[in-house]
Amino acid sequence: MVELKSKTSIDAMYEAGQVVARALTAARDAAGVGVSLLELDELAHEVLREAGAASPFLGYRPSFAPTPFPAVLCTSVNDAVVHGVPTDYRLRDGDLVSLDFGAQLNGWAGDSALSFVVGTPRPADARLVETAERALAAGIAAAVPGNRMGDIGHAIGTVCRSAGYGILDDFGGHGIGRRMHEDPPVPNEGRPGRGLPLRPGMVLAIEPMLLGGGRDDYHVAPDGWTLRTNDGSRAAHVEHTVAITESGPRVLTERR
Repeated sequence: MVELKSKTSIDAMYEAGQVVARALTAARDAAGVGVSLLELDELAHEVLREAGAASPFLGYRPSFAPTPFPAVLCTSVNDAVVHGVPTDYRLRDGDLVSLDFGAQLNGWAGDSALSFVVGTPRPADARLVETAERALAAGIAAAVPGNRMGDIGHAIGTVCRSAGYGILDDFGGHGIGRRMHEDPPVPNEGRPGRGLPLRPGMVLAIEPMLLGGGRDDYHVAPDGWTLRTNDGSRAAHVEHTVAITESGPRVLTERR
């Protein structure tokens, strides 16, 4: 069942979203050569503590996972697409990093992700990240009353496919509210004019996941969480929590 949120509820979700934005900004700014993924996780955890917020990631165990997630931040590097578990790996010049983070504040959740290159980017990586951001912007622009879910997926998929990238099989965005994952699912490909009608009060986590090699397939790493490209190509993952309103999409996890 899809829950429609009131303006008051959306305002409360914005506050949770801003905790997410602060944590991602802090982690991205700290992610230099020689910094470990565990250090980034601890930094994000400190932002939660300062805000009096909780992590919807820590201890989360969906049906596909063999163990609960052990951190507050997903850290996916190079060929890791999503769900990367923080380790003592220290970042190197040219690493492509995707960070995914959530926060629960006063009963409401926020969820967002960003991708960037540490140090000097390869041109191909810079293009991949820029395309992911364009795909996210296109999906957000389609999140308006009167459209359908397929319009969001079509907008995202068109940007990704026209650039020659793959789209992660089996995973996409989701509804969000009191819980991090709610109905409805939000696809990264779709047919325009098809699917669930979009209504004011719906809040969606829109999250393109691009695979640089052009294929869609992946495998699960031995940690049981990290999803890696089968061909070893690099990947990018970006996400915002977005409310559908009468006046257009409102990004609740915008970074300042």
